[in-house]
Parts: sequence; C-alpha cells; structure tokens
Amino acid sequence: FYPGKNLGAYGEGGAVVTNDAVVARRVRLLRDHGSEQKYRHEVIGYNFRLEGLQGAVLGVKLKHLDDWNALRRAHASRYAELLCEVESGGALALPREMPYAEHVYHLYVVRTDARDALQHALHEAGVQTGIHYPVPVHLQPAYAAHGHKVGDFPEAERQALSILSLPMFPELTREQIERVAETIKRSVLGSQLTASV
Repeated sequence: FYPGKNLGAYGEGGAVVTNDAVVARRVRLLRDHGSEQKYRHEVIGYNFRLEGLQGAVLGVKLKHLDDWNALRRAHASRYAELLCEVESGGALALPREMPYAEHVYHLYVVRTDARDALQHALHEAGVQTGIHYPVPVHLQPAYAAHGHKVGDFPEAERQALSILSLPMFPELTREQIERVAETIKRSVLGSQLTASV
C-alpha cells in the first residue's frame, strides 16, 4: 500500500492473501514480533501491523479503486492511440495487455534505446517522468554473493537501460496526455530516435 500505488495508504503498509493455513500462521507470527500470544515470541518477527489510520485511509480509497483503475486504463488507451505511429515506426515500444489479464497501469512504461534523450526532451517540456528499477536485480549488491556480472542477463540489462515511465494517475487530463504524446512525437521525429523492440 505504498502511497504511489493504485491503492495507497497514507504511509507504508501491505497485505498478504493466502488460502494456505501454514503460510497464514507464519505471516501472522512474523507481522507481530513472532507472537500470537502477548509476551510470548515463538520466532524472531517484525512490527508489520497496519496502523488504524492506514486502515481508515485504505477503507475510504478502496471504494474508488475500480473507478481509478478504469481511468488509468482509459489514459493508457489514449496514449496508445496517440503514440501508435511512433511505435509502428520502431522508435518506441508501448505496454501491452495480455488477453488473459486486465492491466491496471500503476505505471505506463515505454521502451526506447534513446531513453535518456527522450527523458531530457520531456523534462524540457515540463513533463515529469521516472526511471523505475534502473539496476537489474542480478547487479544489486544484495545479490553479489551469487557472482553474477554484467552480461549474465542481457535482456534484463537492456530493459533497465531503455525503460521510461510516463505520467500516469487517475486525475491526468486529456490535454496533459496529448502534450506528453506531442512532445514524444517531436522528439522522435526531430532526433530520429530508434529502438529495437
């Protein structure tokens, strides 16, 4: 329930859903200092109990989640409509929705081999973008003991260098989406960005 997610709390929070009684018990133990009974700790646990304020905020927001997700989907459709020409030219790859799932577009992530140039052009036009997860997992210090190096997972590395998150939130206006798309088109046509998708 990170505040920037589709269903965000006022602060940090999370939930676990399972139909496995063993997993459910283990999660309950871990969330409350390893304790099911006050002052009796069976395992080393954590303080992961959701505060009442966070629950109250989530309770109010949950009622709006379907509408917010529908707006995000509409915004994604508009981006796709406006950027299809750029995508068909090979300069940009847009997110795809698979037939077996309904995308809720927490982020709208595009790919281009000229990511930095495109991000700069959007920044110059006053459009905020993001580079989410710029370092592949296998190159993170936490996984150094596995001995992976640059080149071991070339597709993950390529993605990390080419992805760019465009503005995406329920309150995004049609005009804002059009401005983002026009800036991308100008940047692509002006500098002949190319992407291998």
